[in-house]
Amino acid sequence: MRVHFIAIGGSAMHNLALALHQKGYQVTGSDDAIFEPSKSRLDKKGLLPSVMGWNADRITTDLDAVILGMHAKKDNPELLKAQELGLKIYSYPEYLFEQSKNKTRVVIGGSHGKTTITSMILHVMHYHDREIDYMVGAQLEGFDTMVHLTHDNEFIVLEGDEYLSSPIDRRPKFHLYQPNIALISGIAWDHINVFPTYENYVEQFEEFVDLMKNGSILVYNEEDPEVKRIAEASTKPTRKHAYKVPEHSVENGKTFLETPEGAMPIEIFGKHNLSNMAGAKWICQHMGIDEDDFYEAIATFKGASKRLEKIAENEQTVIYKDFAHSPSKVEATTNAVAEQYSGRKIIACLELHTFSSLNPEFLKEYKGALDNADVAVVFYSLDAVELKGLEAISKEQIKEAFANDNLIIMTDPADFQSWLYEQELADVALLLMSSGNYGGLDFEKLVELI
Repeated sequence: MRVHFIAIGGSAMHNLALALHQKGYQVTGSDDAIFEPSKSRLDKKGLLPSVMGWNADRITTDLDAVILGMHAKKDNPELLKAQELGLKIYSYPEYLFEQSKNKTRVVIGGSHGKTTITSMILHVMHYHDREIDYMVGAQLEGFDTMVHLTHDNEFIVLEGDEYLSSPIDRRPKFHLYQPNIALISGIAWDHINVFPTYENYVEQFEEFVDLMKNGSILVYNEEDPEVKRIAEASTKPTRKHAYKVPEHSVENGKTFLETPEGAMPIEIFGKHNLSNMAGAKWICQHMGIDEDDFYEAIATFKGASKRLEKIAENEQTVIYKDFAHSPSKVEATTNAVAEQYSGRKIIACLELHTFSSLNPEFLKEYKGALDNADVAVVFYSLDAVELKGLEAISKEQIKEAFANDNLIIMTDPADFQSWLYEQELADVALLLMSSGNYGGLDFEKLVELI
């Protein structure tokens, strides 16, 4: 099989390219710019384009498939050539379905928790030497790539993103997978540039359930009212299994999970993560892992990369980095740290970095999200607002949206870094939430401070 990737350098795209190369496919690709770690990983396997940029001559009739990344534009010369030649053009999720249409597809959906739940499932399967195919949105310890495809494995676990499939395919990615087993973790309005109303966003999850295969299994978070409503209203012939936050306790900064064998210490914490764990347990049981084996494996799970990732700790201070940026994720993560370290001062720093988070109207969704922090900081880059072509937002608008009179707001990266480095961090839990890097924060220097 000869496959060409248009925009091979993306996080998801380059991992799929590596997976197909590992499977024995002949892979080529192009992009206008490729950054680390994609660049080194592609180069190591001989898949890095020798010249950056688009070249229609790369597209020939002997290609079996062209895979189109979101980074490419509709007028991309390679895409136009592929269309002219009548080649089969796939979006990323379309090609994953093509690779898994004869497998049992397990799809993890929801506005939050997808990566963590998928990671938990993969951790448990890896712990018990169960071979499965997968696609997950973060690099996991013990796994070479974020995508793994084989000819023979029975199961494939797919993280079901609700964002668009490609520049020429406006369907949400998770609508293309047609699950045999599915999970919905929670629904909180996101991607407002694509789904302009809350109702429109929720409709995507209703359709996701409708697109499940007949005789499938739906696992759902019954503590999320919208998820519960969708699951219970569905007339699709499926078996349904609800889950909720399991019984647990927190002692001296350690979380203990109640199991049939008694209290078991676990590495992760926070009600949202415990809820994720309950959902992962149901999925693993449907994949042939019994309850005792699940608990044995999950006790060693330390979390997905950038999801409440502990980056430094000493006797007096702990620092966490988290990908949280949407309002529900920010609130859940802040609350988790406040509960786990109830005897410490909580400093929570949030960077507004995404299209949604920098939208003046959407900002109102953050009301109360940082209330459980003793010191709450919001950082945003004026350049990022301008670069995204968004309406300017003021510090007053942000303070009003968060409904927090003590909120500290900064827009200059140097000022934010200086402020952070000057903080007294004894007896502190520091939480850094962002899908960016605060305008170039030196995390290593921060770690050295403690």
